Amino acid sequence: MAGYYRKFVKGFSQISTPLTRLTQKSVAFVWTPECEASFQRLKECLTSAPVLALPSGTEGFQVFSDASLKGLGCVLMQHGQVIAYASRQLKPHEKNYPTHDLELAAVVFALKIWRHYLYGVRCEIFTDHKSLKYIFTQKDLNLRQRRWLELIKDYDLTIQYQPGKANVVADALSRKSSGFSGIQLTCDDFLIRDLERLQLEVVSSSDLELAQMSIQSSLEARIQEAQKSDFGYSKLIAQIGSGKTPELRISDSGVIFCKNRLWVPVSGDLRQEILYESHILATLFIQAVVRCTLT
Repeated sequence: MAGYYRKFVKGFSQISTPLTRLTQKSVAFVWTPECEASFQRLKECLTSAPVLALPSGTEGFQVFSDASLKGLGCVLMQHGQVIAYASRQLKPHEKNYPTHDLELAAVVFALKIWRHYLYGVRCEIFTDHKSLKYIFTQKDLNLRQRRWLELIKDYDLTIQYQPGKANVVADALSRKSSGFSGIQLTCDDFLIRDLERLQLEVVSSSDLELAQMSIQSSLEARIQEAQKSDFGYSKLIAQIGSGKTPELRISDSGVIFCKNRLWVPVSGDLRQEILYESHILATLFIQAVVRCTLT
């Protein structure tokens, strides 16, 4: 029953998440207060009249779609009235999709679930991902995008760009925002994922006061400590003092430089770590440039 009427319940997948988690093989069946609250909420939604309108004719259909790293959300409207809601959680492999493919997956999800409404009629798709407007004229497509484009071409539709601030309902269905008293923070899931790749963590607390955030690298201090623990440190100090190595110098803090660059000892894992972080930063920079170009 809940599965049949889920399209009439706003945020169904978010409400049923505790119950859905119990069906997984690796999770023990434990009925927690969270599960009971989810069950009672679903009962209330299914036994009360939803504030939805019945479709009238075959014209004026609009679909608002949005995607995040948590799920996909869509809203079907006609003549300014809501016909149905739809949302679902991301599958494990979908969490690795780039932003463009995730937003396109939300459009495909809406077309499939509301095929009986949209097939053969004129409709408009609204998304907050601007580059989807050019999906029909884009030359370079991967295999997944080509497969989805074949499905999209079966429909008589146009894809329009709508800023994320105006796409409120679909955005709420696909993600969960974090709020503080007096301050409203909207967390970008893709930014959080990039921060996690840099081994940074976003922490929220009910008694947190938002002031400012500063990031300071401890790499130079770690290199200095590694230099002093290296077996050749004292020998290099002696050579610098005697002038035998003019390319080397010592800073006021005691760090050895080689032609204005930090000298990183061979021993330890610092060199590998620096190469890894440089690769990650370069990748994030390229992704940021691509996103700015697409949007």
